[in-house]
Amino acid sequence: MTVRVRLTLLYSGLFAACGAILVIITYALLAANLPTSIDGKTSNDIAPAEFIAQCTKLTSDPEADPATVQKCKMAYQEGLKTGATDQRKATLDNLLRYSIGTLAAVTVLAAIAGWFAAGRVLRPVHRITEAARNASEENLGARVALTGPRDELRELADTFDAMLDRLESSFEGRRRFIANAGHELRTPLTVMRTSVEVVLAKPDPTREELYGMGREVRDAVTHVQALIDALLTLARTDRGGIDRYCVDLATIAEDTLDAAALNGTRLHTTLDPAPTSGDAILLERLAANLVDNAVRYNVPEGALWVTTTTVGGRALLTVDNTGPVVAPDAVVLLFEPFRRLRERTGDGGFGLGLAIVSSIAAAHGGQAHATARPDGGLTVTVSLPVRSGDRSIRDEDPVQR
Repeated sequence: MTVRVRLTLLYSGLFAACGAILVIITYALLAANLPTSIDGKTSNDIAPAEFIAQCTKLTSDPEADPATVQKCKMAYQEGLKTGATDQRKATLDNLLRYSIGTLAAVTVLAAIAGWFAAGRVLRPVHRITEAARNASEENLGARVALTGPRDELRELADTFDAMLDRLESSFEGRRRFIANAGHELRTPLTVMRTSVEVVLAKPDPTREELYGMGREVRDAVTHVQALIDALLTLARTDRGGIDRYCVDLATIAEDTLDAAALNGTRLHTTLDPAPTSGDAILLERLAANLVDNAVRYNVPEGALWVTTTTVGGRALLTVDNTGPVVAPDAVVLLFEPFRRLRERTGDGGFGLGLAIVSSIAAAHGGQAHATARPDGGLTVTVSLPVRSGDRSIRDEDPVQR
């Protein structure tokens, strides 16, 4: 049975049950209050004078026998009782018959009304079903757009529309990601192919030309390998299920800065303890990406500030850098894969640095936020929950570490 039929049966059944209870209560109350004799008289009451005179007349004796009169009175009282009983039974029978008939008729009307009411109530569900049926990977533009009072069905429709919005955004982001990844991979492959074809087109390439081709191919392969590593890191963090250990963002930032190539950038650090839990390798990649971006997109002899601290139960890692002025509306786009402030500047970046930072932060239950500095550059803050993991990295096998 459809939901509409089940709702109609439910409405009708509940109405019939409530009506039956009402009939039973009415019948019981009336049966308890109907008298068994007229005006409350019993067999011991004295018969009316008219009835006694009638009994005397029937006996043709002005002074009728008291026994005869008593018999008349008893017959009178018995008739009263019999009449009252018959009247009571007839009244209750009529009440029951008319009540059941009325209940049956009204139940049928309630079923018809319930059928139309159920159809009206389920109309938004049909719209949601139609939108879900029309939705596909190629067509996610259909929306329910339900209007009316904000009830449960309106909330369901709005939730469904929000889900379609997220799916559409996800599919669009996936298509854009695949296109950008293919574009990024095509460039070094084109370089390798061109380099090889140029050398092979010569009838007798020299040793230097072969070495030059090898270096170009090696550089292109290194570029592709770095891109693939970045994509794998992004996929790993998006998938979730990371291992968690007790780590300190201050220690991770210090190790990252020790290994970073600052290229003349002036470094300022304030590394206060910021304990959290997570995958130390991924958090080191997060810090390295922030520092690398801050150095890569800085001005010559610019400044870099790295700060770790704990505020309000959150472990914070903040990286500030000088650099070109960034439009505020362009900052949010930097966390999308393959987004750059400037298209193809030849800086060796893939546009995945902040996307990986955001993904790693989300995998650890945190978030990354960036703001444009008024005098140029960015301020990127990563916020992670302060908590202790179940294991410490010091407790692991050194080979695994």
